Amino acid sequence: MRLSGWELLYLVAFLTALFFVLSDKALGTAERVTGVVLLCGCLVAYARLGRRAVGVGYRSWRGRAYVVLLIVLFTPVAALCPPTRFVLFALCAQCFMMIPKNQARIAVIVFNVAPALEFLAVPPTLEELVVFLGVTGLVLTFALTFGPWIVDIVGQSRERASLIEELEARRAEVARLSAERGALAERERLAGEIHDTLAQGFTSIIMLLQQPDARRIELAVQTARENLAEARTLITELSPAPLSGATLEEALERITSQFGEELSVSATFEIRGGSRAAPTKVEVVLLRAAQEALANVRKHAGADAVAVTLEYTPEATRLTVHDDGTGFAPSAAEGYGLRGMRTRVEQMGGTLTVTGPPGGGTDLVAVVPADQPDHGA
Repeated sequence: MRLSGWELLYLVAFLTALFFVLSDKALGTAERVTGVVLLCGCLVAYARLGRRAVGVGYRSWRGRAYVVLLIVLFTPVAALCPPTRFVLFALCAQCFMMIPKNQARIAVIVFNVAPALEFLAVPPTLEELVVFLGVTGLVLTFALTFGPWIVDIVGQSRERASLIEELEARRAEVARLSAERGALAERERLAGEIHDTLAQGFTSIIMLLQQPDARRIELAVQTARENLAEARTLITELSPAPLSGATLEEALERITSQFGEELSVSATFEIRGGSRAAPTKVEVVLLRAAQEALANVRKHAGADAVAVTLEYTPEATRLTVHDDGTGFAPSAAEGYGLRGMRTRVEQMGGTLTVTGPPGGGTDLVAVVPADQPDHGA
């Protein structure tokens, strides 16, 4: 039950008790005024203390102060006008809502037994004693049995609400972290795309223009156009420009041939095994690996010959880029491009290895399993 429900119950009980006091013909004017003042005091005590004590986990001093005031204020009213004792149903429930259970049980017993003090001054008749014991026994049984049970239910409801709120907060946090992780992954992907395409293209253009002639200028213009196509592709999130309208074999043959023309070295491309269509994401990974490998040869190897081989086996697709340059030192730290290339291949369930002692050429081998579902690049 919500707090407003308890307040409604208390208000109804208070107004009914007030009606009994005002309509009891056995009471004199002074006794009626006293009863009304005491009942109003109970209502003021609830407004100033009790209402603030409900639902604070028994941590507030207000709950104990309120219960003590109720005992002091209501006991004389119950002694003056016995019918008002039915209000104890509401007051006993409030005790369990504001103070710990054991203290509430004591307060409930005091609430119900205290009105018997009037019998010390005026001995009760048998009928009055039977009525008192019956009402007291009924209220005590109800309060001591259902009071803790109701409080436990309210507590469980609050705990459940708190858990739900915490769960929603955690879900929001998970969603936020997931969005941040997705954004980070997308930034890394775009960084890799830019490194593998635009940055390499600009490097190629610079090298071509350092020793300009008609053929090199023509190649620089062609590379610039391809870079422009790559930039547009990145913006529109289409497949890589070298693959647009071409197979993987055609794209690899073109970039290998262009590499040889740019550096005036021997560059060959070979296909082994039965050619087959691969998922787009596999083609992208292998194409980017070839581009990065050729870029490293251009920058570091000083090679006279490069051989690119694409081999199909029933289990995997293998890309090999071999050069006869200065070789690869295993102790050398991997640059951004090589790390990004390895990450891409491993995301496809494959492996990437770079071997070759200094002075003996380098072999870069990327192997991607054949059983790849095609979900796009």
